[in-house]
Amino acid sequence: MFNLTPVVRVLLVLNVLVFLVTNETIIDKFGLHSFLSDKFNPIQLLTHLFLHAGFGHIFSNMIGLIAFGPMLEMFWGPRRFVFFYLFCGIGAALLFSGINYIEVRDVYESIQAYRVSPGYDNFSVFIDQHAGYLYDQLLPFLEKFKSYPTDSKNIQDSVAIANRIFLNQVDEPLVGASGAIFGIIMGFGLLFPNTQLFLLFLPIPIKAKYLVTLYGAMELYSGIHRAQTDNVAHFAHIGGMLFAFILVKYWGSQRKTFY
Repeated sequence: MFNLTPVVRVLLVLNVLVFLVTNETIIDKFGLHSFLSDKFNPIQLLTHLFLHAGFGHIFSNMIGLIAFGPMLEMFWGPRRFVFFYLFCGIGAALLFSGINYIEVRDVYESIQAYRVSPGYDNFSVFIDQHAGYLYDQLLPFLEKFKSYPTDSKNIQDSVAIANRIFLNQVDEPLVGASGAIFGIIMGFGLLFPNTQLFLLFLPIPIKAKYLVTLYGAMELYSGIHRAQTDNVAHFAHIGGMLFAFILVKYWGSQRKTFY
């Protein structure tokens, strides 16, 4: 069984308790919204770490916490482990939010351009680039717009749809401890690189350093080549690993300084 350390135990219980009372209203208020959203609140950079979208989401994160977290807490002590956890989680959120800002800003600028020159051709290009999972739902309207491209109602409806696509993206909250958990996995791999690990889907042992490399490569590929239907925040995972790498290396360099 897992040997839970004090902070890991508290984090586990806190995440489970919050999950049990979580509803759409709580996620909408305390999930991390885009910097461009009217719903954004700086406290969401912290609160989103304790919200999860479903059982599979919290289960996978908590398995990562209790599998890799205790050794880091024993190595660093409770206070440094808490700082590391929050540093990785909030750092991941900031990286994700920065990339999201660039992406959503592009949608906003596209809407502004479409408002100036609305029409079937421009609308077709807009939804092809920005509709995401809504694309299939918009095909009937696109066909109608194609048949009557000068109809004023179709033009007005197309502008309204463009605005809705923007709001859907800007108001979609980020939730989950994944950034902090991927930071823990990275920290484990850096501090205990040759530890042999057994994975459920891989019947042979694998060293921690290779597991971290595999995770990082998969997340980077998935983030760059993200499918429209993929709702996983891959760059938050990468951000957690990146901030973990920075902090572990920084703490390691401090050990060479004598006073």
